Amino acid sequence: MLSANPEITISARRGFTLMESRYFDGVTLGIAAASILLFLATGGTVLPELVRYWRGLGGEPDVILANALILNIAVILFGWSRYKALSRELVERRKSEEQALRLADTDPLTGCQNRRSFLPAVNALAAAAAGSGREVAVGLIDLDHFKAINDYHGHQIGDGVLLATAARFRDLLPEGALLARLGGDEFAFALAYHNEDHARIESLVDRLVGSAANAIEIGDAQLEVSVSVGVASSRHAGDADFRAAGGGEDLMNRADIAMYQAKKRGRNRLQWFEPAMEYEQRFRGELEAGIRRGLRAGEFVPFYEQQIDLDTGELIGFEMLARWQSPDLGLVNPDIFIPIIEEMGLIEDLAKGLMAQAFEDAKKWHPRLTIAINVSPLQLRDPWFAQKILKMLVAHAFPASRLEIEITESALHDNPGLVRTTLTGLRNQGVIVTLDDFGMGYSSLSQLRMLPFDRLKIDRSFIRDLKHDETNAKLVGAIISMGVGLELPLVAEGIENDAILNTLRGMGRLKGQGYHYGRPEPADQVLERLSALDLLAPEAGTLGEHEPIDLVETSPAQKTA
Repeated sequence: MLSANPEITISARRGFTLMESRYFDGVTLGIAAASILLFLATGGTVLPELVRYWRGLGGEPDVILANALILNIAVILFGWSRYKALSRELVERRKSEEQALRLADTDPLTGCQNRRSFLPAVNALAAAAAGSGREVAVGLIDLDHFKAINDYHGHQIGDGVLLATAARFRDLLPEGALLARLGGDEFAFALAYHNEDHARIESLVDRLVGSAANAIEIGDAQLEVSVSVGVASSRHAGDADFRAAGGGEDLMNRADIAMYQAKKRGRNRLQWFEPAMEYEQRFRGELEAGIRRGLRAGEFVPFYEQQIDLDTGELIGFEMLARWQSPDLGLVNPDIFIPIIEEMGLIEDLAKGLMAQAFEDAKKWHPRLTIAINVSPLQLRDPWFAQKILKMLVAHAFPASRLEIEITESALHDNPGLVRTTLTGLRNQGVIVTLDDFGMGYSSLSQLRMLPFDRLKIDRSFIRDLKHDETNAKLVGAIISMGVGLELPLVAEGIENDAILNTLRGMGRLKGQGYHYGRPEPADQVLERLSALDLLAPEAGTLGEHEPIDLVETSPAQKTA
């Protein structure tokens, strides 16, 4: 059975080859020595007789001895030839196995150590450092946005960047330090240092970051990269903890956590590991596991916030807001879990479940009440997003005219053409499209003119300080004037008190929402509110005069923008 450890397998095979070499060398030399002795024993008698016979001076030699002599010569020649061939073969095999051993421990592109050999080397470095009272620092280095270089310039240029970066790191690291390429665009280093030299380590890493930022010229291309570095030191762990087996792996894990924080805080920087980061990482992992369980268990539910006509005070609809009813954490707001769900790639699963529940809830309301649903920018990257929404409307027998889709300004910049096609497809079926958080992004007047919006929603940050900040009041007034000019109705969110409400009423005809009218409520409380207002759906159903959706299966490219 082969060993699970490639290094042990190669070493064992190498040792076996050496034994083979000695065995065959001995056998071959023994045969050659025996043949030579036999030749000397018979040659002294037979050769003179053969010479005299060939010269015609004597009779025939002993045939058996003559044949034995010839055979003996053949054996000597064959043995020598075989010995030389075998020696060459063994030399080549030794070279091949030594090369295989080097390749097993080395990154073939940069010549640095690889992931498999780096960890044992770190543990060996730690053991040596512990004996001399020194600490060990391990750093993980990730090239920021390296994928863009490969995509734009090609992998050959990308390999050149990796080679140049590795060479710069190698030149800066002191003698005895370890340097590895762990894979892709991720490097790692490790070095031992005295505790009083901690500032020198930080200075060294700063130089590594600075060296990577220098332009790299490859052919006609001039490339600039930045790096995010996370560093962990053995001084952050107790001596017993670090010197235990796996101490090097713990340091690498902590350096990886620190590198993640460096990326999170803006990239192109050094971040030392701090114990709080490990707790945060552990909490993040538990949160992700809880989210997955919660999605399966139906713990994510819709809450509804009232939307009001500010002039009449009439309830016109609700905005659906996601909530997580976690058995461990209680009621969790979307500001906490939505970014994580987006990073996990589960936003579509969450949105589908919430919308299905919201459609069923809204069918119990009066047909004139609308429901607004926020859409993640990630969802708008799906070219079939509009078709999926319309299919859900058909599946739940919910009229498109009662649905309002809210998108943020950040969603407009990824792929404006696709966004326009998607929004047009929804509007063509009667869905209302609203630009959410208006004023916080970078949308231009040309985008407002070209993209098919039905209304604008003023961000709550402008509304919250309306009475106390004259600049805010002027900005809100300008936004309202622009909306009137573009013939786009406006919604103000974040109405918290009567003072803000009265100020907004004096600025124009608006719709609004906020805690002044009540906090978001679950579906059963909404039904109680609507029952008191006599705004429940008639028993006959909720479609009323709304026409059914005419859904045609076409690709986004076939839609008319």
